Amino acid sequence: MDHHKHGDMDMGECSMNMLFTFSTKNLCIVFPQWRVTGLFSLLLSLAAVVLLVAGYEALRDFTRQYELATLGQRDLPSNRTGRGSVAERKAKVTRAGLYAAQVFYSFFIMLLFMTYNGWIMLAVAAGAFMGHLMFGESSASKTVSCH
Repeated sequence: MDHHKHGDMDMGECSMNMLFTFSTKNLCIVFPQWRVTGLFSLLLSLAAVVLLVAGYEALRDFTRQYELATLGQRDLPSNRTGRGSVAERKAKVTRAGLYAAQVFYSFFIMLLFMTYNGWIMLAVAAGAFMGHLMFGESSASKTVSCH
């Protein structure tokens, strides 16, 4: 059974490296459709990775700002039912959604890193650097780990 075929389209073979490499031969990034075929597609892919990772930092910053904005709602006394106000419940659901988005995003970044490709790893680090410069005004309440 051939495990290297990715559907009916002729996508070539995607290499799955288990060791660190800078080779871009048969490099597919996360999806078989995201394939590096030459210098231009490599540079475009590296730019996309940098922007994706910087976007993760933007999401973390947005989450911190939202948590600060809704912090006062958690300190207000609850209504008679003891279940809190509608606004408080909405804020809690929104915070949970933002947290879930961060977890999903961080696992996606982990998959980028797990290509074991040095160029992609450097792009992840560059995106984290750029994102932290742009959006990292306060300390992170959650770590960079996958979860």
